[in-house]
Amino acid sequence: MDQVVQEEVKKATEKYGSENVYVILGSPDEDSAEIFAETVTAGDPTYAGPLAGVALGLPVYHILEDEIKELIPEDVYQDQIGLMELSLNKDEIIDAMKSARASQIV
Repeated sequence: MDQVVQEEVKKATEKYGSENVYVILGSPDEDSAEIFAETVTAGDPTYAGPLAGVALGLPVYHILEDEIKELIPEDVYQDQIGLMELSLNKDEIIDAMKSARASQIV
């Protein structure tokens, strides 16, 4: 997650409140999904961007998760995401997202 995106997420959270901001990732693998999830929950792990040391605690999901898929019209999802769903390791990515959300529960 580059510094520009981090800044936009930070601004949106400041403007709307963390209870009103959800992050939906489209990362191609579980490792990048895990890092991006950590960035928007606990802060930038590289300490290089605007979210360095800033724990936003935002709920984070991946576009491949069923609860997100259900929110998108089927034809749009298939047109935009369908091929990605077939070619990526969906189960590992979803496990990484579930783990990221579980680590937020206090």
